[in-house]
Amino acid sequence: MIDVIIAGGGPTGLMLARELRLHDVRVLVLEKDTEPPAFVRALGLHVRSIEVMDQRGLLEQFLARGRQFPVGGFFAGIEKPVPELDTAHAYVLGIPQPVTDRLLEESAVELGAEIRRGSEVVGLSQDDDGVTAELADGTRLRSRFVVGCDGGRSTVRKLLGVGFPGESTRAETLLGEMEVGVPPETVAAVVAEVRETQKRFGLGPFGEGVYRVVVPAEGVTGDRSVPPTLDEVRQQLRKFAGTDFGVHSPRWLSRFGDATRQAERYRVGRVLLAGDAAHIHPPVGGQGLNLGIQDAFNLGWKLAAEVGGWAPEGLLDSYHDERHPVAADVLNNTRAQMELLSTEPGPRAVRRLLSELMAFEEVSRYVTEKIVAIGVRYDFGEGHELLGRRMRDVELKRGRLYQLMHAGRGLLLDQTGRLSVAGWEDRVDHVVDVGEDLGVPAVLLRPDGHVAWAGEDQRELLDRLPRWFGAAAG
Repeated sequence: MIDVIIAGGGPTGLMLARELRLHDVRVLVLEKDTEPPAFVRALGLHVRSIEVMDQRGLLEQFLARGRQFPVGGFFAGIEKPVPELDTAHAYVLGIPQPVTDRLLEESAVELGAEIRRGSEVVGLSQDDDGVTAELADGTRLRSRFVVGCDGGRSTVRKLLGVGFPGESTRAETLLGEMEVGVPPETVAAVVAEVRETQKRFGLGPFGEGVYRVVVPAEGVTGDRSVPPTLDEVRQQLRKFAGTDFGVHSPRWLSRFGDATRQAERYRVGRVLLAGDAAHIHPPVGGQGLNLGIQDAFNLGWKLAAEVGGWAPEGLLDSYHDERHPVAADVLNNTRAQMELLSTEPGPRAVRRLLSELMAFEEVSRYVTEKIVAIGVRYDFGEGHELLGRRMRDVELKRGRLYQLMHAGRGLLLDQTGRLSVAGWEDRVDHVVDVGEDLGVPAVLLRPDGHVAWAGEDQRELLDRLPRWFGAAAG
């Protein structure tokens, strides 16, 4: 029997497959498309996702194929000085989604994940021992768990009957890559003028003479899976800019809406949801792909623990408890950003006020940390100020912290030299004499880098270890 079937081979599903393979979980990724998509919806990785890649030893591959940009202007396009952030990676990595997908797929396959393209899940049934997945060609597969990472129109979510409340699309946007027939300086001048009032408009060079075009649509279509025509793009460009820039030779065309919805539950028995299957929202702020990758990072080690038989009670349910509020917050900030992009007088007045407030560094930092996801703090109860937060990369005597986390295990950093993880050595690494940068006598990190305990008392540590890492061995 397969341990985990993942429906959907996008960044969320591929990241989850890789996380599971770190723990020798037998993984099968089923992707309905026969070829990877050519269109580029997501353009980069935010700070927390960059940290995630560093924690798993993948960052160098991403850095080699991307470009680093300042962290600024991502909240509704409001440009303010970048605040100092608590991270070793205070930048955004510009990298097209197909490249991200390819790097994650190669890494997952290298670790032993199996990926089948042209395989669509159309039916599910589960019992106490596992889940049966029916494919479009009639094949039936048996697994212990299934995770739906199959996008906003998730078949898995629909088969589960999980509610997906929220708001339908009210504003639609056209998107594509194409060549233009006017000089770059003309494009830049016109775009700058239009964006004074229309923040949802943009043309930017994408390399090799190709431009990425973003323009509001005329209305809302009944089926956004049907791409717009080049004539439709030209018409909307003329409407907002007075020119169509001579656009021609499109590489691809697409459309997206501002629907905002979230699954009521992320788990039903042995079936779970992650990424866009669990939440959709407008792409303002560039948070969607990052949110999905971070879902997978939270879920992977917990599901592996369940498969491995050492998960404490409630560990797998903590995936919903922790990630549902995070996504709800993203939905709220994208709702706010869409209002701030409006051309109506009221929202424009609010935008001016918020822009003034973001001149204060603390306000700017608070908003920026929301977008780049380093402000996330899970509720682990009362305790040290670090409890529930992810820990930034720090220099240790044995190298950088994130270099010690590539295997996806728990980690006890111990400056006291008096602590012990006896009984949990198969799940938690113990590093002593770590150096001065830690700022606390000892800290216990979950495999996702969030602080599970901080202090110096062995009894407190022994109380916390079983909560996240199960019972001590033999």
